[in-house]
Amino acid sequence: MIETKNLIQSKGLKATPQRIAVYLTMKELGHASADMVYERVIKTYPTLTVATIYNILESFVESGLISRLSSSNIKMYFDVNTYPHCHLYSDITHRYMDLDDDELINIISDHLKTRNIKGFNPTGVEVHIKGEFI
Repeated sequence: MIETKNLIQSKGLKATPQRIAVYLTMKELGHASADMVYERVIKTYPTLTVATIYNILESFVESGLISRLSSSNIKMYFDVNTYPHCHLYSDITHRYMDLDDDELINIISDHLKTRNIKGFNPTGVEVHIKGEFI
């Protein structure tokens, strides 16, 4: 709990009990929508709304504490892991799973370095591999 409080504060945010609860829930879930976080946090903080959870998650994104993911169901998902990695994603269940594959990220990054994309400077690589979990 103290580590989480210090981490949130290190990003310039006030470490309120609600923010700590939201971050710990994200750590537990890994990838989640505001609704998914709300379902868990509401048990401890029944006065919180989905909008408040979303605002907390957005403040975490702006501070670099978590990242934002887009899905095919137009729902915003968030990722607690901000290091370079790939995602496996199901269009059916809208579930994400991390895939740590530095080789794949490096292949794509190196390939982009050899291309001159007019009017665009690549600053990073995000890989989302769509499929079904079996």
